[in-house]
Amino acid sequence: MDYSQLLSHKARELKPSGIRKFFSVASEMENVISLGVGEPDFKTPWVIRKAGTDSLNAGRTFYTANCGLKELQGEITRYLQRRFDMEYDPTDVLVTVGGSEAIDICIRAFVNPGDEVLIPEPCFVAYAPIAELSGGVAVPIVTKEEDSFRLTPEALRAAITPKSKLLIFPFPNNPTGGVMEKEHLEAIAEVLRDTNIMVLSDEIYAELTYSGRHVSISTLPGMRERTVVVNGFSKAYAMTGWRLGYAVGPTPVMQTLTKIHQYAIMCAPTTSQYAAIVALRDCDEEIEAMAREYNMRRRFMVQGLNKIGLHCFEPQGAFYVFPSIQNTGMTSQEFCEKLLYSKRVAVVPGDAFGQCGEGFVRISYSYSTDHLKEALKRIEAFITE
Repeated sequence: MDYSQLLSHKARELKPSGIRKFFSVASEMENVISLGVGEPDFKTPWVIRKAGTDSLNAGRTFYTANCGLKELQGEITRYLQRRFDMEYDPTDVLVTVGGSEAIDICIRAFVNPGDEVLIPEPCFVAYAPIAELSGGVAVPIVTKEEDSFRLTPEALRAAITPKSKLLIFPFPNNPTGGVMEKEHLEAIAEVLRDTNIMVLSDEIYAELTYSGRHVSISTLPGMRERTVVVNGFSKAYAMTGWRLGYAVGPTPVMQTLTKIHQYAIMCAPTTSQYAAIVALRDCDEEIEAMAREYNMRRRFMVQGLNKIGLHCFEPQGAFYVFPSIQNTGMTSQEFCEKLLYSKRVAVVPGDAFGQCGEGFVRISYSYSTDHLKEALKRIEAFITE
């Protein structure tokens, strides 16, 4: 059969993830230090794992309500209020299969063919493909190191057209580590209040903010009603494989997201939901301890990369550094391929996160200090050869 005639044009034209490409190659090689994937090296805290196994032993292997366990919805609202001063009713919480599903259904819920989706870049790789699969037009907005990789009100205002429908707001940012502090959020909100643009605020790294407490744009006056907040358990609680996230937002919006979720997914994994209740209720100290460890590694990597001659912006969030490799004379792809094959270190080309990421590479520091030390030695040997 000629599948090229059967598969949708949009699906066929999608490019594979630039992150997974190098991860796949590295997984087939020996003695590789892979710093390519944003996955915590910590085990999920024991009390969370126990809650998961307890739920299985109790025979809780049934579907839950589409929107999630009522007890979990309540814990999510109490967590958001306690940690970030966000006020939501439990009925406005949708529990999803990771934050990724929440991003997917939120974009699909808003975007009609021809609508423009504003996407600050560099950024997580999934936003633009989902927007385009929905018939939308992805509009990149370049963020720059001289602005600490923040979205500026001037850049946002310049990108807005009558077709603008949705702003993706990915802070703390993957891959740059840029964060938006309250005064920066106020400036963005001031631009948006005069528009009919919704915001998808991806706050999956909210607990990994090193310059102070994370502030959600949804907490600013006039922003709650135009914002859907996405968060999850993968990064803060080291629960990537449990695949659990959630979205909160205005009631009519969440009702629509729930309809898409119920047809596509039915419900998030039941075992993970029971485990997440314990995570939110009992694990503030665990996530703070992990954040302190990431912060130590962050400082180590920034200092180490600058010392060996790769200029590195000091990230204030997430668990990535985004050094410039422009002084090597190589493109991002060349740098990563040669580093992988000659020194067995896997990092991700910056252009995987948008064209403006060319000249940079992303290095995850969600790996042990021993791995990071060895990786720095190999990178130094690579750039001095």
